[in-house]
Amino acid sequence: MKHVLVALLRAYRLLVSPIYGQVCRYHPSCSAYALEAVQVHGSLRGTWLAARRVGRCHPWAAGGYDPVPPARGAPARSDSAPPGETESPCPAPPPHTTQQGA
Repeated sequence: MKHVLVALLRAYRLLVSPIYGQVCRYHPSCSAYALEAVQVHGSLRGTWLAARRVGRCHPWAAGGYDPVPPARGAPARSDSAPPGETESPCPAPPPHTTQQGA
């Protein structure tokens, strides 16, 4: 069943999504979320998560970054911030100090 759902979601993303363009308020888009949810959680829970996500997608939704939750028993994901909004791996520069009396 999982493979059938994945094939249907990929077909939707290939054939239908380009017609609508980038209209989703969330990142990743609802179809990408559904595809990942089914792949990570299986057909039953993945479909439930995708249906909940589509239910949250309406004109008054704030939107934003909404990742698929990790599989039960899996370690927490490290990508807690959306792409492009992660903290810099470089440490902050030291504060500028001036020498007085020199």
